[in-house]
Amino acid sequence: MIDIKDKKDCCGCSACVQVCPKQCISMNEDEEGFLYPKVNTDLCINCHLCEKVCPVINQDGTREPLAVFAAKNTDDSIRLNSSSGGIFTLLSESVINNGGVVFGARFDENWNVVHDYTETKEGIAPFKSSKYVQSRIGSTFKEAEKFLKQGRQVLFSGTPCQIAGLKKYLRKDYDNLLSVEVVCHGVPSPEVWQYYLNGLCKEKHIDKDSIKHISFRNKVTGWKDYTFSIEANKNFSHYSRENSFMRGFLSDLYLRPSCHDCPAKHLKSGSDILLCDYWGIQNIMPEFDDDKGVSGILVNTEKGRDFINKLTIELRESNFKDIATYNPSMLKSVKVPEKRAYFFNNYQSDFALTVRNCTTPSFSTRVKNKLKSIIIRFIKH
Repeated sequence: MIDIKDKKDCCGCSACVQVCPKQCISMNEDEEGFLYPKVNTDLCINCHLCEKVCPVINQDGTREPLAVFAAKNTDDSIRLNSSSGGIFTLLSESVINNGGVVFGARFDENWNVVHDYTETKEGIAPFKSSKYVQSRIGSTFKEAEKFLKQGRQVLFSGTPCQIAGLKKYLRKDYDNLLSVEVVCHGVPSPEVWQYYLNGLCKEKHIDKDSIKHISFRNKVTGWKDYTFSIEANKNFSHYSRENSFMRGFLSDLYLRPSCHDCPAKHLKSGSDILLCDYWGIQNIMPEFDDDKGVSGILVNTEKGRDFINKLTIELRESNFKDIATYNPSMLKSVKVPEKRAYFFNNYQSDFALTVRNCTTPSFSTRVKNKLKSIIIRFIKH
């Protein structure tokens, strides 16, 4: 029986809930806004299936990719409306064209992030672009299994721990499943996201019901220097480095506890393909960088290789070392911030101020950094 004693031991994938034959496990929100399983012991029959499908309890070994590429969609309009190089769209369209089903993360009507599926090309758009909030998986593992058993091709995209959860839930390999993990350094609290969004709407006089689109990675100012933006009755745009929610996220302030000890780093998820931003491309392949977005592709299985080979894309061979150098979260978990507890105890009093207090370096740290930069410049000269 699943019994979470330490919150870092649950990634919230909901595999245990969906596999339970007695439906006696529910996901309950804690004080930080993350979901954890709770077992109704009166109904539990001690079959231990919940434990057998847990990706934290049953971790696979690390892997090395079969191939690594830098890639771009040849359609710039798609690329500009994607987080990086627009490769997810091509993979999804390929599956839809074959009569398949695509699973991904989208916003719901209240701007929570949920997992869902589509059987049409039009339904792919809501899954595009990064959403820096943990998505609610719901019953999508069970739904994907249903389509797989029908013989339909399924593309399931998600964070590494979600892909690991799906694979454990299925308990067998399916030739018609393409699993695509999106590199992830951690998932923020849905409760913190809603608190920030509601506060922003109130402060900027944005009617939340009028919101048409939210982008955590708007490329209007470029791929590397992106903005957080909202399209509504009053549009809002903010450089991500200056936006309080993004600043807190990038400082790891309100990530799920398991993200600091992730069970699925270094390709342990079992995915066929990993997609990421190819950060550092300007240093590795400057001729391939136009600041509109470049995807990194890690091909992890022969099935993944077959899919990539069928796509019409701009492709450059690369290597694991180069891509991992600028994507360290691909390999290792981020540390727990010293002020994480302070943030959760104070953010509802003044969100922006609390983030600033948690992320602004102390005077002594600033002095040390300044001295370090001076010494480095002196050595170089």
